[in-house]
Amino acid sequence: MKSARQTAFEILLKIQKDGAYSNLAVDSMLTENTQLDSRDTAFVSALVYGTTERRISVDYNLSLYLTQPLKKLKPELLAILRMGAYQILFMDKVPESAAVNESVKLAKENKSAFAAALVNAVLRKVAQNGFILPDGDETSLEKLEVLYSIPQWILKLWIDSYGFENAVGVAAKSLEPSKVVLRANTLNTTVDGLVSVLESEGVGATVSGIVENSLVLEKQGAVEKLVAFREGLFHVQDFASQLCVKALDPQPGETVFDLCSAPGGKAFTAAQRMNGEGSVNAFDIYQSRVELIRSGAKRLGLPNVKPFLSDASVFNENYGTADRVLCDVPCSGLGIIGRKPEVRFKTQDEISVLPELQFSILCNARRYLKDSGTLIYSTCTLNPAENEEVCNRFLNECREFQPVPVLPDVSGFRSDEFLTLMPHLSGTDGFFIAAFKKRGCGNEL
Repeated sequence: MKSARQTAFEILLKIQKDGAYSNLAVDSMLTENTQLDSRDTAFVSALVYGTTERRISVDYNLSLYLTQPLKKLKPELLAILRMGAYQILFMDKVPESAAVNESVKLAKENKSAFAAALVNAVLRKVAQNGFILPDGDETSLEKLEVLYSIPQWILKLWIDSYGFENAVGVAAKSLEPSKVVLRANTLNTTVDGLVSVLESEGVGATVSGIVENSLVLEKQGAVEKLVAFREGLFHVQDFASQLCVKALDPQPGETVFDLCSAPGGKAFTAAQRMNGEGSVNAFDIYQSRVELIRSGAKRLGLPNVKPFLSDASVFNENYGTADRVLCDVPCSGLGIIGRKPEVRFKTQDEISVLPELQFSILCNARRYLKDSGTLIYSTCTLNPAENEEVCNRFLNECREFQPVPVLPDVSGFRSDEFLTLMPHLSGTDGFFIAAFKKRGCGNEL
């Protein structure tokens, strides 16, 4: 039987060598290794996510005690050192001696026996000296990078775009545990009724005031194992996505298009807000993801959610038109760094190509909208190039649209008519929402 640390090591090595997503790698490995109990499973998850999230902080501290650059170390050795240093610096419940000794053991058992003495010496120095930051004042990008484990270019982007205080607020919030937020399926239950059902299953939950019909679980866990989940009483959806659908404001009997829908959460919330009346056409470019939407809608009992295989950047006249169109485009994900730690390691070059795709999807989305209809553009990123700049270009080139205020009572960062939800201000994921109204044929442009 593999130990918890051996399992975590293998997952981290896969992430490191293959660029695997941490959540998928963890789920896959834990599915295979069924002999671990719930305590060990939780430890594996914490160790993998934490080591990935704090990689910049850990690497800086390791580099203080190594004579060669980390990139020249064997992948196995580097993964072991990172795991060990993370336990010492950030896992208070793990004794330092255990972190050192178990890391040495891993080295001996995983192609790094030659470096066992090095692992022992380096980790003992980490334990002796604690978490060290570079010199500099509180505005030093190098110091902030190590403190929050976020690359300097992202920090600079946020400081330039939103101000120093907001940038630091977002960075600090990204290191806090993410909330598990549920949206009650109002066609089958009430939010108070859902709380009661969850309590009967031994799961604590608190009703939220951020957006109606939502609640927060008191402890994380595998929600898909709950009877309430199987009976379709809720789906998992952050407050930000729920607020996005609130901005869309779908009404019973209308036709709604959700162009980049998978896994379908916004389409499900829209259908519930419409009391199951009307139609929500949910599109995605990949068949496997279309099936995710289909299965989710079936579980929730939402026959008016209709999944379609479609490229959101290509117009298909056969779909007709809609009263409201939601355009939640593929993005860099800089607003959900706290949920997906590997997002922070994307490069500027990777991100720079996104605005053109986003603009293309937004322009295509407008062709599906009826006169006087509402178009929502949204992302889960904090990057004006993907947000405000795309929207302003759209307004300049598509003069039949005008911006309208978004959720005026919601806290966030506002520029022009647009709303940027920020974790430290809004209590949500980082998220951008813009709303446009299509002028009717009889209105002046």
